[in-house]
Amino acid sequence: MSRLGNLGARLYRGEVGYDFIRNRKIWYGVSILITITAIIGVAVGGLRMGIEFKGGAVFTTDTKAQISTSQATDVATEASGHMAIVQELGNGGLRIQITEVDTAKANEIKETLSDELGIPANDINADLVGPSWGEQIANKAWTGLGVFMILVVIYLAIAFEWRMAVAALIALIHDITITVGVYALVGFEVTPGTVIGLLTILGYSLYDTVVVFDSLKEGQKDITKQTRYTYSEIANRSINSTLVRSINTTVVALLPVAGLLFIGGGVLGAGMLNDISLSLFVGLAAGAYSSIFIATPLVADLKEREPQMKALKKRVLAKRAAAAAKGESPDDGPEDPRDEAETASTSIGRPRSHGRTPGKR
Repeated sequence: MSRLGNLGARLYRGEVGYDFIRNRKIWYGVSILITITAIIGVAVGGLRMGIEFKGGAVFTTDTKAQISTSQATDVATEASGHMAIVQELGNGGLRIQITEVDTAKANEIKETLSDELGIPANDINADLVGPSWGEQIANKAWTGLGVFMILVVIYLAIAFEWRMAVAALIALIHDITITVGVYALVGFEVTPGTVIGLLTILGYSLYDTVVVFDSLKEGQKDITKQTRYTYSEIANRSINSTLVRSINTTVVALLPVAGLLFIGGGVLGAGMLNDISLSLFVGLAAGAYSSIFIATPLVADLKEREPQMKALKKRVLAKRAAAAAKGESPDDGPEDPRDEAETASTSIGRPRSHGRTPGKR
């Protein structure tokens, strides 16, 4: 068995573990700091909305221009009065995108580009995009996001409980905020591809969160009937038991996305790939982080406020204090028939024996 696989098995059995719940204030602080940075980035720099949202014109040429891409950018920017985005196409032609341009201005820019690029005006295709179309796309995107969030909360509240639904919703908002903030700080253009990427990462983030919640749901069965573990300790075991799975899933998902972002977008200069892959890359990483460090610790915080969980914690701590005073282990004494099941679903992050008594099944 590989080292990672062996570690995963030991984490699942509770033989080793890291106390994520106890250090949750550190993770909350890190998330708050990153979120504030993202919000400042959006507030100060703003989002660079694409032509699909702001309207404008797209000029394409079928023949190779006589000037470089950077020179074409300067010419288009000067002719339009707006920042132009120029990309070289596979056939050597150019794609020039300029926002906030009307029909009259587009014709004027087309003539200027024809002179400067050394290409007949008839060989330059001009496509206009109205701002109303972009507004419709934006409204549909917000509607889709809102419907998704509502359905997620309803599903999790029914499948698990309302505390898990609230924690998952906060984690999703956390992921979206960070991704949007990175877009503002990096200066990438927001296009329909970006929206698709954002909606996609919500599914990935929710998947990781539900995996941990499912483990936690199994671990908290009949929790008040035992005095070995508090709710936070069971929640911590749930994170540890699914940690390697979450890491493997995230790494496998990030590798092809990184290829799109750094090779497809960076080397090949494919703009649309940048729009989609950046949102996916940042969102997947943020989603894995929030599932482990935010969602489950939030559930533990909410559950520990319940009177029955407070009473359970007092009983567990009292039992441990009494055992410590006698110089005994808190688990000394007759075995509970549920111990094996509890050990498979809960842990306080220390080695335990998992042997089976001869003659028992």
